[in-house]
Amino acid sequence: MPITVDMERIIDEHARLLRHYGRVQKRCSRLLQERQQAIDDRDAEIMRLRAAVIARDTALAFAREDHAALANSIPGLPRRLALVRHIDMLVHRIQALTRERARGWGQPWGQPRGAASAVAAATSPALPLPAINVRKRAVLWIGQDPADGIATRRWIETSGGRFLQHDGADDADPAVLEASLVQADLVICQTGCIGHGSFWRAQDHCRRTGKQCVEVAAPRTILVRARTSA
Repeated sequence: MPITVDMERIIDEHARLLRHYGRVQKRCSRLLQERQQAIDDRDAEIMRLRAAVIARDTALAFAREDHAALANSIPGLPRRLALVRHIDMLVHRIQALTRERARGWGQPWGQPRGAASAVAAATSPALPLPAINVRKRAVLWIGQDPADGIATRRWIETSGGRFLQHDGADDADPAVLEASLVQADLVICQTGCIGHGSFWRAQDHCRRTGKQCVEVAAPRTILVRARTSA
């Protein structure tokens, strides 16, 4: 009798172990499949990256060949590129010097910078104004000096013209400058396009709005653009 009970208990334990082994075997099989899938995905990604590197290197080699052929076909290209970089440096230097000069001319001798009075400028213009007839004409003033703006407004309005103003800053809305240029019969720049840091943009606007550039001889650089007469 005891032997029979022990055998039944052993058979039952064996059955439980077999069921547990089956579950472990299934789990191991699933993990192996997932691992193999991850390896396959990684291999595919490696293959894709290798193909991308080959394509990049091939394109870069062709680009180098094209660049070398272009350089050989244009005489003096390295010197021209060096001149372009030098001109760019000079343009930035001119901008800095022009701004410095404009700040230095914005107040009387011996007075601290930034202390020029806008009220005094309204009664005594801070810069020579061009001898141009502005009667019944819209005149756009491009400048960032408040004192000069007040003086120019006074001159234009007392001469029978209509005063428009734009500061010419790079962060200003270009559409506003475009609209102002279209309305204006005459445009006066405080320091010229280079001076207010918008040379290329302002030149583009003036060309598209049909303005003719005329430099006025004055101690303070004033650039006047008048609409080409039809």
